Amino acid sequence: MNVLLVSPQTPDTFWSFKHVLRFVSKQSTFPPLGLLTVAALLPRAWSLKLVDLNVARLRDEDLRRADVVMLSAMLVHEASVREVVARCAALGKRVVAGGPLFTTGHEAFPEIQHFVLGEAEELMPQLVADLESGRLPKIYQAAHRPSLALSPVPRWDLIDLKPYVTMAVQFSRGCPFDCEFCDIIVMNGRVPRTKSPAQVIAELEVLRARGWQDMVFLVDDNFIEQNPDAGAAARNDRLAAAHATKDGLLHRGLGESGGRRGAAGLDGGGGLHQGVRGH
Repeated sequence: MNVLLVSPQTPDTFWSFKHVLRFVSKQSTFPPLGLLTVAALLPRAWSLKLVDLNVARLRDEDLRRADVVMLSAMLVHEASVREVVARCAALGKRVVAGGPLFTTGHEAFPEIQHFVLGEAEELMPQLVADLESGRLPKIYQAAHRPSLALSPVPRWDLIDLKPYVTMAVQFSRGCPFDCEFCDIIVMNGRVPRTKSPAQVIAELEVLRARGWQDMVFLVDDNFIEQNPDAGAAARNDRLAAAHATKDGLLHRGLGESGGRRGAAGLDGGGGLHQGVRGH
């Protein structure tokens, strides 16, 4: 099975950092962590190619070679997604799409044949089996929030690391707060779930083995709230970015591990102290 994984182009917004990337001789801030994780859930015997449109062009020959095209996108990627899907349709290629853009609004994309809605870890075995048989339903939807123990080490071997400012390691999903600007509770629920320190260390070790010696951004929905593993992760890993914590445990852990910098997320708004309510 030849699978083409496509990460859409991020438009010129604050978070694209487009106008400052040239000062550090980079093409993109972050790698497509979601697609790299999805790739790790696919059979090793399959032939995979990942194209990040923020650092490379999508060639027709890549599309022609693919048996299936997988897309993962956020809301900001809609325009790029529609361009990619149109090219896939012109070449008669099956598209499987997932990510926040589709989980919250797949009805707006009737031209896409298949959707993975929600988190992928428990859905991928069935999708793989259906791809092999050639019989796929329109929608795959997660019945509940999977344990992050099921989340594999991303397939960093599928990309060149050099064009990116920082690598990324996901630590947690889910947040109990109700910040009005955020869709995390829709995507990942209200109950924080974390990877173990051992998982985080394993992911960092793979990056080190690939030659990465620069920043690593810790991707989290709520790093410290009701999160007993946060301090342990900080003490054991060399983390370059994380949220601040009230009691200083994370600060001390970062210092002890040789961490160089932190990013404090000062989020607020209605319902900030609602606590954990279901999922």
